[in-house]
This record gives sequence, C-alpha cells and structure tokens, in this order.
Amino acid sequence: MTERLRIAFAGTPDFARTSLDTLLASRHAVAGVWTQPDRPAGRGQKVVMSPVKEGALAAGIPVFQPQTLKTPEAQAELAALAPDLMVVVAYGLLLPKAVLDIPRFGCVNVHGSVLPRWRGAAPIQRAIAAGDRETGVTIMQMDVGLDTGDMLHIVRTPIAPDDTGGSVHDRLAALGAQALVTVLDDLPRFLAAREKQDDALATYAHKLSKEEGAIDWSRGAREIVDLVRAFDPWPVAHTTLRGETLRVWSAVRDDSARGGTAGTVTGVARDGIRVACGAQGNEGVRITRVQMPGKKAMAVGDLLNGHPDALRAGDLLGGAA
Repeated sequence: MTERLRIAFAGTPDFARTSLDTLLASRHAVAGVWTQPDRPAGRGQKVVMSPVKEGALAAGIPVFQPQTLKTPEAQAELAALAPDLMVVVAYGLLLPKAVLDIPRFGCVNVHGSVLPRWRGAAPIQRAIAAGDRETGVTIMQMDVGLDTGDMLHIVRTPIAPDDTGGSVHDRLAALGAQALVTVLDDLPRFLAAREKQDDALATYAHKLSKEEGAIDWSRGAREIVDLVRAFDPWPVAHTTLRGETLRVWSAVRDDSARGGTAGTVTGVARDGIRVACGAQGNEGVRITRVQMPGKKAMAVGDLLNGHPDALRAGDLLGGAA
C-alpha cells in the first residue's frame, strides 16, 4: 500500500468536486486546491465560486485561483506546499512542464473517456452523440500534450440507450473518483505498469457550443436522438417552430413518424410529437419532452393540456429562427 500522499488538487466543476470529496474522505491529505477564478454565471450574471472552491472552503483547505500557471509566482505557490502528487480533474487551465515537474510523483488526471478516444474538453457528450456503446474513465499520468499521457488505470461502463449527458456525467464522476483512490492507494504499482496511448486511435472531443445543438432534420433518426441525449442538460438540442426556438429535451426513434419533407410534423399526440427526418424524410423521431419559449421543460402530454394547438400536423420544424 502506498504511503499517505500529500496532494495538490486542481479542478473546477461538479465532475471534479466528486473526486475532491472522495479524496477528502480517503487516507490521503489534500494540502491545497487550485480552481478557476470566480466568474459571473446565470441570467443575473452574479459572480459565483466553483463547486470545487465551495468544497475546499467547507473543508478548510487553502484555495488558489491564478489566471494562469505559467507565471513564476503561481509555480512558487505550488512548490511551497511540497506536494507528492497533483491530481487534476476538469481544471480548465493548461499545466506547463514546470508545474508537471514540481510534485514528487508528477501529476495525474481523471479523464472522462477510455483514452485515446475522446481526448479534449467534452468527452462525455461526444461519446453519446457519436453513438458509442461504451465509455469510461482513464486515470492518466500527465505530460505536456492534450490528454496524451500514459494510462495508469481504466474503468469502463456501457452507455445505455436512455443515457443522457447528465446521467453519464454523474456515473463517470463517481467511477472516476473511486478509480483515482484505487490508483493513489497503490501508486508505485500503477506507475510501473503505465501504458502508452496509441495516437493513431485518438479522437478529439472539442468544446461544446450552443450552435451545435440545432437539429438538422435531414440527419438520420439515430443521429438526432443521440444528439438530443448528449446535449441534455447542456446546451440542449433545439429547433425552430414558426420562427421561435423549441428546445428538445427528449426524443426516441419512431418509424411511424416518417413521411414528407424532413422536419415535417406528421402527428401530434399525448405520447409525443412525430417528426419526419432523414434525407428523404423516410425516418422518424418522436419528441417526448419539449420547452416552448419562456416556458419550463415538460412532457408533450402536459404541453397539450395547456396548449392543445401548440403544434399541429404539417408544421415544419427547423426554419429560420
């Protein structure tokens, strides 16, 4: 079993907070936490702290929020804590070589994919949108590349047909935290058995944008459904109806919806809005949960209770907003 490690932790969102909380409950010591600077968020643009900062302050751990780790001052703050290891989880800042070299055992990363597939910023959503049947978490020894370091430990999990970006996120956050502690508890053994990535198999998970959530109804049913699943809870798939944005929270394949031009509403019932899709309109999906402008997300049946004429057969989705 590894000695009790003195850890510097770097992370920002909820995904990282899960690992921090698990580390705090382990036998290892978190000596300091690095997280992104507080920033405006939400409609009111109120300045808020990150979930990781909230967790660190609650535990009484020193918090550091440099704009960059490239300055001598930021690097001196880390070196002063004399960490055995730096754990990085969805931090959001690049670590220069000078930082990677400070901890005695270097830096390890908890990454939400089975590397080398889906290196980059949004591995969970990209895996779902691509129709992957499996994903997982890789504990990686960091180097100066983007998620290119040697792999120490991989935990896999299937992607179920009803999984969303949110459900896979939560599952991987928990699996990643558990895998991290497994590695730290026997660190020399995992370091000795590290495995290089095959760069030829690498794919990249580029950062998500709201624009990508626009549904192209000429795509196949499976591709549309996977996009809807992947972008729940953010940035949410969307289309347009009579010039207004209709957010699509849930959809399933439904062959009874096919027929007509792609994007045509072929039927509206309490179980969903049937929409033709595919290049020839020869496939179909059924939207089961939607959000009208200025309204909350709701099941289609609930929408029809209050607005029975909100959508009608023959409506065309996806026109100019």
